[in-house]
Amino acid sequence: MRTQVAIVGGGPAGLMLGRLLELRGIESVVIERRDREYVQQRVRAGVLEQATMDLMDEVGLGARMHAEGLVHGGVELRFDGEGHRIALSDLTGGRAITIYGQQEVVKDLIEARVASDLPLYFEVSDVSVDPAAPSVRFTHEGVDHVLECDVIAGCDGFHGVCRPTIADVLTVYEREYPFGWLGILAECEPSSDELIYAHHERGFALASMRSPTVTRMYLQCEPDEDVANWSDQAIWNELDRRFGMSVNRGDVFEKGVTPMRSFVVEPMQHERLYLAGDAAHIVPPTGAKGLNTAMADVYLLAHGIDAFYGGDDSRLAAYSSRALERVWRVQHFSWWMTSMLHRFAGDDDFQLKLQQSQLRYTVSSAAQATALAENYVGMPFIAE
Repeated sequence: MRTQVAIVGGGPAGLMLGRLLELRGIESVVIERRDREYVQQRVRAGVLEQATMDLMDEVGLGARMHAEGLVHGGVELRFDGEGHRIALSDLTGGRAITIYGQQEVVKDLIEARVASDLPLYFEVSDVSVDPAAPSVRFTHEGVDHVLECDVIAGCDGFHGVCRPTIADVLTVYEREYPFGWLGILAECEPSSDELIYAHHERGFALASMRSPTVTRMYLQCEPDEDVANWSDQAIWNELDRRFGMSVNRGDVFEKGVTPMRSFVVEPMQHERLYLAGDAAHIVPPTGAKGLNTAMADVYLLAHGIDAFYGGDDSRLAAYSSRALERVWRVQHFSWWMTSMLHRFAGDDDFQLKLQQSQLRYTVSSAAQATALAENYVGMPFIAE
């Protein structure tokens, strides 16, 4: 088999890269180890930055997002039992966020690729990549394949094969946080029209949503928390306590614990292999940056590949350094939000007072509120 760009990973990053290349007349093959149903039902992030929303429009796939997504012009920081709204749109010239699940983005991208009759292989196995003589080996439906190409895009996530292939040339920067998020999905109207980030001496809490009838709630917990120890009633009671108000309740149909980690590798490229999304970096979910940073990666990578086929390989050569500028800005914002809102093991009253002071300054200072808003709605994607 032969193509111009081999894309390893059929999640949002890989599929969006394929779409961007398609619109530029560049051939690609996408391979994914999971089946289509699993990929389309895999619930992950649900907050789209303004630039991600604009990108969905740019590639012609924004219609359902606009029809079903929930646009938010602000978020609430809640502490000491009181809520304080950060007016995102007012502070950023009209930019906003949209609640639209990652799985919905994936559905839109898969449907578009299938409609274009472009190669998309699910349930592949035995994947290996060769960055030097660029090629990808894999097995699909019992048949072994060798896919020769000019460029390999490693969009196969944190547990994929691409990053380990070049592990010897990578420097790893990592931080494990001493807590996780106990998350639930429940059949009930969200408790607020916008997201609520709550600071409490017992730990952080987040009120989010998936739709006007499905709410998403999180509680800070131990990283190895057993959800079996939490009854529905105990979860609702703890949410009430941390928010300092009664939240809407309903039937809980999903529970799980999300670990908290920061992870970056440098460089994000070696020879003809280019890493994007979770294959190269992970952020704690506090700042809602994972999906959006992956989209920024592939936007930059697609423009670099386009220039490469136009005879200019300087953009591809600079891909890692340019991508990492945004990655580290995102890492800092996510760390800052996490540190301000969570209670760390061993924290004393002194640390609690520092967090409360930072929160008060954030909601009372126009400059600090603007900094939060700009980072939260996200900076524009760069093309070079």
